[in-house]
Amino acid sequence: MEKKMDLFKENAVVRIRKGAGRSLKAGGAWIYDNEIEAIQGEFENGGLVRVEDFDGYCLGHGFINTRSKLTVRLLSRRKDAVIDEVFLEQRVKAAWDYRKATVDTSSCRVIFGEADFLPGLVVDKFSDVLVVESLALGIDRLKPVILDKLLQVLAKDGVNIRGVYERSDAKVRLQESMERFKGFIGEPFDTKVEIVENGVRYLVDVEDGQKTGFFLDQKYNRLAVQNLCRSLAPERVLDCFTHTGSFALNAGLAGAGQVTGVDASQLAVDQATENAVLNGLSDRVSFLCADVFDLLPKLEKDGERYDVVILDPPAFTKSRSSIKQAVKGYREINLRGLKLVKDGGYLATCSCSHFMDPELFTKTIREAASGAHKRLRQVEYRTQAADHPILWAAEESYYLKFYIFQVCDEK
Repeated sequence: MEKKMDLFKENAVVRIRKGAGRSLKAGGAWIYDNEIEAIQGEFENGGLVRVEDFDGYCLGHGFINTRSKLTVRLLSRRKDAVIDEVFLEQRVKAAWDYRKATVDTSSCRVIFGEADFLPGLVVDKFSDVLVVESLALGIDRLKPVILDKLLQVLAKDGVNIRGVYERSDAKVRLQESMERFKGFIGEPFDTKVEIVENGVRYLVDVEDGQKTGFFLDQKYNRLAVQNLCRSLAPERVLDCFTHTGSFALNAGLAGAGQVTGVDASQLAVDQATENAVLNGLSDRVSFLCADVFDLLPKLEKDGERYDVVILDPPAFTKSRSSIKQAVKGYREINLRGLKLVKDGGYLATCSCSHFMDPELFTKTIREAASGAHKRLRQVEYRTQAADHPILWAAEESYYLKFYIFQVCDEK
């Protein structure tokens, strides 16, 4: 039965059906409603529970929400774990220590949900501002404590945060029977935050930008494009789905002669144009508001060709049920993009959909190349930046696939 309880109180036991919980036992963190045999004891949705196998063997501790098909998310697999403020501080410190060891922390993802063993929580750091996204009821209850501990951990390293903004406005919160929300946590501040990444300056709109305001996961993929363009000195670059202009600006900074960024959002184009001015690149980097799927065939028809074409589309699928349609989208966009690359030029292409697995994405690009009568020479394959760690056995943490190819005509 459901009853009001303390934040760290654990009175209920969730017992898994015999033969169920295979993903959990393989290292995952999720238990679905159809895997549960029984819930014994008193609990409150969002509260902590002990998880046991059908025979009583302890599988760990997590938080529960019976209003969600994803009913339990595990916080610890250890039998003797005590979920309290000390536990949460250890989790937060471990996440920050990992970032310090692996990435440039001036702007980075500090907490990445399940991959940092804090399921349902994302925290991005943009210079001296934090942006928080909470996607699960249980982590929402623990969020104030986690943020307090995070601010303390950062302060001990001399990192002082001037403001925190919450972007818990994703539709997925509705699946947890939670309202969508965005707003300040604490005192208000200017929500246009300037950051520097790979030498490029950006104004990040943490209030109205997509997701948390900026896609940090492509940090080193953008650097790879910058390095390529510095060596290549391309005359013309086309950056499709440019968002706030990040790949285009990296190409421009590296010395590309003329860079065109395209996005369907006028807000994104306006922000990208502002970023070009900020970097002194507006004479060489310009942006166009257009539907990429409509624009690319027109450019091909007009005989336009580019030394470098960059394809960074949004996720065409967020579920397995729509994967076939997504494959068509990725195949089409890559085929059109390939046709616009000069012989010996370069294509950078990626997918940020977890459900478009690496094998399927590779197969789709191969089919697009065949359809465009192009030969591909792989320069490099990359994934998301290390501040978005890929936790093995937690498949959802691996989502970004990024290729750079040299594109050759049939020879």
